[in-house]
Amino acid sequence: MELNNLKPGVGAKHAKRRVGRGIGSGLGKTSGRGHKGQKSRTGGFHKVGFEGGQMPLQRRLPKRGFKSLSAGKSVEVSLADLNRLPVNDIDFLTLLQAGLVSQRANQAKVILAGKIERAITLKGVGATKGARAAIEAAGGSIVE
Repeated sequence: MELNNLKPGVGAKHAKRRVGRGIGSGLGKTSGRGHKGQKSRTGGFHKVGFEGGQMPLQRRLPKRGFKSLSAGKSVEVSLADLNRLPVNDIDFLTLLQAGLVSQRANQAKVILAGKIERAITLKGVGATKGARAAIEAAGGSIVE
């Protein structure tokens, strides 16, 4: 085998279809486009989903669901997570640095899950009624 003898395999290459070259080609006269109508003319195409003026399927079917733009922006933090933090003054930045909230979150709320056994001060972080009561029972406070 030499480089000047290399050829593609049989059937690997197909001749380009030449339309409009007479009756004998099988694709003469109308060149496979049929007779008349929008699709027979140059530039004669319409947008995807167009049904000739009939109300298209995507508009006939009812709309379902809703994708919230604020989903994932608010994060819940448990009392057990706060109990493990080494600091007593806790704000949103502290939670962010500790990895308890994601970078995409813009607010956090403490929920009553687990126990808190020391006095902590929450600043700028929301809390549920139960979590608020548990923090205050442990000697802590919440600053709005």
